[in-house]
Amino acid sequence: MTETHATAKYPPGRYGRRREPRPRRSWPVILVAAVVVLAGVAIAWRLFQQYGPQEYEPQVQRFSNITDDGINVEFVVRKDAEKEATCRVRARSASGEEVGLAEVDVPKGAEPVVSYRLATSDRPVTVEVPACGPRRSR
Repeated sequence: MTETHATAKYPPGRYGRRREPRPRRSWPVILVAAVVVLAGVAIAWRLFQQYGPQEYEPQVQRFSNITDDGINVEFVVRKDAEKEATCRVRARSASGEEVGLAEVDVPKGAEPVVSYRLATSDRPVTVEVPACGPRRSR
């Protein structure tokens, strides 16, 4: 009987039969990794569609002339220059209550600056343009 590394360390028969090492099965690990990567890509794609660049992106530039019954707002809409848009403009009071709401038409142009006087039911402290979309016929 030839002496191997295992028998040199441990006397034969003393600690029971030693198992031969099994070959590693790598295909389940690869399969699980592929499923995780595909799920990650699917989630990233969905989030990009939901929160990525939008067709109409409004941004308030400034607001001024705040009174108890109105507020002036200037905003820009990033959109295709050939499209018209309709944007919802909203004012809020110090308590967070909505005190003014209007739909404002945005003309064609690369990035038109829109100035609008929003009438309010109470003194506003801020104004926002939460959404814009294709121009609606009225």
